Amino acid sequence: MCALAQLTTILTSNKSFAEWGDIFGDEVMAAVLIDRLVHHCHIVNIRGNSYRMRHHTELHRTLRASPRLPAGSRQPTLSSNEEELTAS
Repeated sequence: MCALAQLTTILTSNKSFAEWGDIFGDEVMAAVLIDRLVHHCHIVNIRGNSYRMRHHTELHRTLRASPRLPAGSRQPTLSSNEEELTAS
């Protein structure tokens, strides 16, 4: 019997295939790469905010809604990335 080895590769991107030419700097090479990648594959397209982004938004809302801390207490602060995420 011949045992076939299976190779599983998971590739993620936050860019659509249409944007890959800009990323790689060559539309033809991007098309060739996409052609090879999607041959016999399953594409899962997920839209919407990620769970991580949702968590940061909920955390920001919770911190904003919490009552003022007594004088001398330290209030947790958001990183600049978290502030940018919740501003949108």
